[in-house]
Amino acid sequence: MPRMTKPADQTLAVLKQIRDAVTQTNERIDQTNVRLAENNQRLDRVERRQTESEIRLATELAAVIGAIHTVRDAVLADKDLRRTVEEHEQRLTAIERRTG
Repeated sequence: MPRMTKPADQTLAVLKQIRDAVTQTNERIDQTNVRLAENNQRLDRVERRQTESEIRLATELAAVIGAIHTVRDAVLADKDLRRTVEEHEQRLTAIERRTG
C-alpha cells in the first residue's frame, strides 16, 4: 500500500472537517426542529386559549346585552306607569275641584 503524501493527508483532513461540520450542522438542525416543535405546541395552546377567551367574551357580551334590554324594558315600563299615574292624579284633582 502506498504511503499517503502530504496533499493526500491534507485532503483527508479537509474531508474529515467537512464530515464533522456536516455532523454538527445536522445536530443543530435536529435541535432547531425540536425547538420548532415545542414552539408549535405553545402556539397551539395559545390559539386554543385565545379561542376559549373569545367564546367566554362573546357569552358575557350576550349576557350584558340581555341585561341592557331588560333594563331598557323596565325603564320604558316605568315611564309608561308614571304617565298613567300622572293622568290619574290629574283626573282626581279635577274631580276633587268639581266636588269639593
